[in-house]
Amino acid sequence: MRRSLRLKLVLSQLGLIVLAMGLAGLLLLTSLERYFLEATEESLVAQARITAQTLIPGAMMAGPPVETQSPLANTLQQRSASNLALQTDNLALPGDAVTPSDFDLSYLADTSLQLGTQLETRIRVLDAAGIVLVDSATSLDAAESTQGLDLQNDPLVMQALQGEYASQAIEDRWEPTMAVAMPAMVDGELVGVVYLTQPLRDVDAVLGDLRGRWAWSTAIALVLSGIVGLLLARAITRPLLRLTTAAGAVAQGHFDEQVPVRSSDELGRLSRAFNDMVSRLRAARLMQTTFVANVSHELRTPLTAIKGMVETLRDGAVDDVLVRDRFLETVETETDRLIRLVNDLLVLTRTDAEALNLNREPLDLAELARVTIAQLTPQAEAKELALQLEVAPAVPLAWADRDRIAQVLVNLLDNAIKYSHQGNAVMVSIAPDAAERSVLVRVTDHGIGIPAEDLPHIGQRFYRADKARTRTRTHDRGAQSGSGLGLSIAAPLIEAHGGRLWVESEEGVGTTASFTLPAE
Repeated sequence: MRRSLRLKLVLSQLGLIVLAMGLAGLLLLTSLERYFLEATEESLVAQARITAQTLIPGAMMAGPPVETQSPLANTLQQRSASNLALQTDNLALPGDAVTPSDFDLSYLADTSLQLGTQLETRIRVLDAAGIVLVDSATSLDAAESTQGLDLQNDPLVMQALQGEYASQAIEDRWEPTMAVAMPAMVDGELVGVVYLTQPLRDVDAVLGDLRGRWAWSTAIALVLSGIVGLLLARAITRPLLRLTTAAGAVAQGHFDEQVPVRSSDELGRLSRAFNDMVSRLRAARLMQTTFVANVSHELRTPLTAIKGMVETLRDGAVDDVLVRDRFLETVETETDRLIRLVNDLLVLTRTDAEALNLNREPLDLAELARVTIAQLTPQAEAKELALQLEVAPAVPLAWADRDRIAQVLVNLLDNAIKYSHQGNAVMVSIAPDAAERSVLVRVTDHGIGIPAEDLPHIGQRFYRADKARTRTRTHDRGAQSGSGLGLSIAAPLIEAHGGRLWVESEEGVGTTASFTLPAE
């Protein structure tokens, strides 16, 4: 099961969902926590300013500018202003005659501070030495009051006594708290510190609720994505399973396997490619079987003739000189036929394996055509045929292997001679092909031609267009019968040179075999 593609797809999708939801939740919750903490801090700053305005006349508070506050902080500040009600007892504010140098907060020592507020804020006012003068906790629980306590070693108070605003979210073991310490300045001189703390239980409650909702959302997303992933993985793996089963059947030799194509996506294209591959393999298997059968037939015919001649000579015909010479000549002819067939098969094998070595050189095709025509003239004269050569002016040299091109010319001329009517001519024409920077060679006969239905199959191995008519037209075709490998050898030889070979024919009129070779 660990190696199942379906399981891997589902687990990878679930892993991606967990990663995405985890990162999104972490970023969102972190941003919200920072946002709430900043809003709480700015709310405390607003409360500190209100406290200072009530208790310390003319005091200026050092803190963040109001215009930079967040919308939530502005809302909390408005609530603070409306809900914060300071009630003081024994508050004796200093008169106007007090100068800033003589100004201190000693008048707050006997003042009690009560908060009528819905906000759980603790307010403490410290003098310039860090001594707590007023503590709002006094009216609630005297045990928790710090009035008269020296807090100058408190990190926030220490920073505020230096005239700097300080704030911190304190992670207490019982309850997290937001603390703000703001220096109170009168005419630029520090006269005291307003120290506010507020528990963050509401923020924690909101964040806890959001975390719970995020966890439920993640769980629901995992369940839904798991279901969707299973359906998607099934839709992907079922065609692959069919392909795997079909591939195994093909590997065992069953070339009739086909897989259904039910989509046009990549899996559908893969299924179509597999079906096309199987069809090609089936055709190749059939071609291989046919090829082996044809090779066996072609080899068996001369071998049977040779064996029969040898047995006849052994039975006493060797004593008759005329019979012996005629039989030996036949044996020689059949042996040459076997050698040609074996050589043709060797060339085919090399071209199929792309292991054909070409010794290219500048080649005069006109001169090669004259040599080939002279070589086949006796065969043409036996059928009263004329071999003609027509060379256009300014024919460039070809870049080709002389022996291979000679083999192509011999094959084409041999076919033209065999399939021409007695008394006609076979024309070899050579001309430049400026459009393709190549040399064009045509071999034209005026023979029986090739039927239109057979023309597409010309060049297939052992294919003969005259199979059904051999018995009725042997007088037109000559006594010899080819192996059907001529064009199937010539075509790959020309293509190996970078050229192309094609055949044009009309039944009863004649055939033209053409090929091109790159010019030097």
